[in-house]
Amino acid sequence: MPRKKPFSVKQKKKQLQDKRERKRGLQDGLRSSSNSRSGSRERREEQTDTSDGESVTHHIRRLNQQPSQGLGPRGYDPNRYRLHFERDSREEVERRKRAAREQVLQPVSAELLVLDIWEVYQPGSVLDFPRRPPWSYEMSKEQLMSQEERSFQEYLGKVHGAYTSEKLSYFEHNLETWRQLWRVLEMSDIVLLITDIRHPVVNFPPALYEYVTGELGLALVLVLNKVDLAPPALVVAWKHYFHQHYPQLHIVLFTSFPRDPRTPQDPSSVLKKSRRRGRGWTRALGPEQLLRACEAITAGKVDLSSWREKIARDVAGATWGNGSGEEEEEEDGPAVLVEQQTDSAMEPTGPTRERYKDGVVTIGCVGFPNVGKSSLINGLVGRKVVSVSRTPGHTRYFQTYFLTPSVKLCDCPGLIFPSLLPRQLQVLAGVYPIAQIQEPYTAVGYLASRIPVQALLHLRHPEAEDPSAEHPWCAWDICEAWAEKRGYKTAKAARNDVYRAANSLLRLALDGRLSLCFQPPGYSEQKEIS
Repeated sequence: MPRKKPFSVKQKKKQLQDKRERKRGLQDGLRSSSNSRSGSRERREEQTDTSDGESVTHHIRRLNQQPSQGLGPRGYDPNRYRLHFERDSREEVERRKRAAREQVLQPVSAELLVLDIWEVYQPGSVLDFPRRPPWSYEMSKEQLMSQEERSFQEYLGKVHGAYTSEKLSYFEHNLETWRQLWRVLEMSDIVLLITDIRHPVVNFPPALYEYVTGELGLALVLVLNKVDLAPPALVVAWKHYFHQHYPQLHIVLFTSFPRDPRTPQDPSSVLKKSRRRGRGWTRALGPEQLLRACEAITAGKVDLSSWREKIARDVAGATWGNGSGEEEEEEDGPAVLVEQQTDSAMEPTGPTRERYKDGVVTIGCVGFPNVGKSSLINGLVGRKVVSVSRTPGHTRYFQTYFLTPSVKLCDCPGLIFPSLLPRQLQVLAGVYPIAQIQEPYTAVGYLASRIPVQALLHLRHPEAEDPSAEHPWCAWDICEAWAEKRGYKTAKAARNDVYRAANSLLRLALDGRLSLCFQPPGYSEQKEIS
């Protein structure tokens, strides 16, 4: 029997640290700090994560990782459609942390609140999206998937070869999720592109518009969602902007939770939350506009009278529900047929697309994460049939919902297209899961330099002895002041938990309670003239 070797306290501590790191590997991307991660584990993941044809030269960070011991009973992998983004280097994260502590925030000019689609996506450049390569029925499934993986890797190589990591935004590196988009576009007769009215240019890739209207020959309906979170004049300006530059678009204004026009909106009431009462989903604003757009597109080839009757019933039910003033957890109504698509839909032997097959119009819903695709479907149906979450990537695979016997909705997982957007703006737009941001402070600084966060939240500077005195603010100061006001403390030392405070501020922005709205070019000039 070998002699026992002494095991020091230092070795035991290292053993426990390694054990914690192995557990943390299941949730890659939670809170980041210089002494809380094992460098060897990160290097090992960077070297071995080459799934879906991704090049080993691009380090990929896997988000929304779910604990799994393999395939489920039906062969379902919960991590198949997780978000894949390029990993920020540790040096870059530390640099941004230092900037958040040192850089004094200054209000930006109105020009920096303008978003132009040509600056974000540069139409005609390599900032495209991966297309499904040509295939034939003679190809096997393995041949098709291998060809798609090669094509996808070539696409990633072109994008990363043309732009540096510092200029590129976060975008989807998971081929499985792009395959979902391909299938939805192949199935659809009409494509809905859902955008957030606060920054619709962020969610409108011109390459998708050209592909749908040009190569596929389909009608594209642009849904400007969440119109209750923006001033009416700004909504009209964005609608005019897209009509002017993309004349083939059909534009619909939508919101699942319209405000009561009799209730004034107070920008200082950031923390006041009102509970949804009554038949919340039946009060959606926009189903009638969408119906008229679909009637114009189908031109009588599909009978949509059942959809019009359903909208009339929903409006009558909402009027009755508002009068009762009672809360309802679930609304009664006709059953909605839900179909979950399996891998057979991805095989080359699947059905070819036939326009308005069997008198049914298929409407595909595509868009970025957190623009409200699932809420839009719930608003159209009139009650909750799709799970809704603030976490990007919540929709794992596409499903179809029969709104009426002649109208089928198809929900696609959210996809992030490559662009030149600042990554801080992507975080504020809800593209990146807030709970998994390694460094949220620069996004808070980006927000605070464009809207008066300190005044809206009535924050007191951490170093201010006299509340009336003026002190320069940095992003870290705002987070520390918010942590002090909300009572966010670390567990052991009871210090202000600035990381939790930063996450809280970003969630307020995502919910629209700290509303940051961008403008189309020329908006300020036209507003001054009028």
